[in-house]
Amino acid sequence: MAEADPNLGKITDEDIERARRQIGVPKFAYNKPYNAVASSDGMSHFAFACGDGNPLYNSREYGATTRWRDQIAPPLFLHATGTNLTPKPDSELKALFKGLFRGVGKYYTGVDWTWWRPVYVDDRVFVERSTSKIDVKENSRFSGGRTVTETYRDLYVDRAGTPVGRREEHYLSAEREGSKKAGRYASIQRQTYTPEDIARIDEVYANEELRGATPRYWEDVEVGEALTPVAKGPLTMVDIISFHMGMGLSSSGIGPLGLGYRQRKKMPAFYVPDGYGVPDVVQRVHWDHERAQALGLPTSYDYGQMRTSWLIHLVTNWMGDDAWLWKLSCQSRAFNFMGDTTICSGTVVGKRIEGRNAVIDLELASTNQRGENTAPGTASVILPSREHGPVILPQPEPEIAQRAARIMQSAADRARK
Repeated sequence: MAEADPNLGKITDEDIERARRQIGVPKFAYNKPYNAVASSDGMSHFAFACGDGNPLYNSREYGATTRWRDQIAPPLFLHATGTNLTPKPDSELKALFKGLFRGVGKYYTGVDWTWWRPVYVDDRVFVERSTSKIDVKENSRFSGGRTVTETYRDLYVDRAGTPVGRREEHYLSAEREGSKKAGRYASIQRQTYTPEDIARIDEVYANEELRGATPRYWEDVEVGEALTPVAKGPLTMVDIISFHMGMGLSSSGIGPLGLGYRQRKKMPAFYVPDGYGVPDVVQRVHWDHERAQALGLPTSYDYGQMRTSWLIHLVTNWMGDDAWLWKLSCQSRAFNFMGDTTICSGTVVGKRIEGRNAVIDLELASTNQRGENTAPGTASVILPSREHGPVILPQPEPEIAQRAARIMQSAADRARK
């Protein structure tokens, strides 16, 4: 019988050192994006996954009446597209990128987005992914043990090598022994609702406001102004299923039946037997109550990207068709469990002129029925201005523009060989 790996479930110094050596090194993607080409249906399905009925993201006919002159993709659609052009790694790079922190719980903790250009129907987007930062904590409050936060940078570019958007995504790896000892969720049980509770949630849904074709001018916005809240929940399995219908199943390449079997042969560590002996993906913590409880949680929970999409929905409802969502950041500070209800809200905290842009700064919140702000965030929106004119799309930093051009040039050079 093979000996058990003594480092399984531990965050080792060796893995931390190797993680730091990955910083700035482009990562090859073994799996194709869910949407290699942006289609009208793909955009609509993505908006559907977010519970967002904005016609700008759902109708080419409506889009043609806007300043964009066509349907455009929801801002977070970049999550479901982007063909990676990084070449396959050689043996040295394979060793560098071999799985880190084996048997350790890994949790999405937040994201920082920047958008420079819209995605249109029939657009192809390309992406380069790399680690940008590694943070280590001993005796973390989250787990009671050692934790590592890995930040991954995705730079999205179009066919001409023009930057479209950037994502800085943060994941926390925590030693499970420490996580169980912390016991911070021991008192939480799945929420139950009375008809009166549901009526109050339904009232928020009923009062949702879509600014749409009516411009919101920078001059008309006041600091302290509140955004009309958006309701999300109570979270059900339908919400999880719908999320996957629009955003795909996983960047890890998991799939059903025989496709799942083949992927399991490629990455066996991603599969853990369930209570019946059936190997299933570790990702099932998002829908498998028993798996979540085995990890010390009261029940299954949502995806961090879901709450990001919900805050985007809140902001784009408020800003209207003529505006541009430039930046959005949010943190996942607590789990959003099955049955929880989230009310997304926001407040104007600043207004400024930055270069050619009339900018509004927002503070955002995702508050559950327990009064917890599970995903606080911020956003910067460029609004049309009576004095300064319509929105001019923001420009990326010169080093980002240069990097985007190099990505496409390198791919072209390799194709000619």
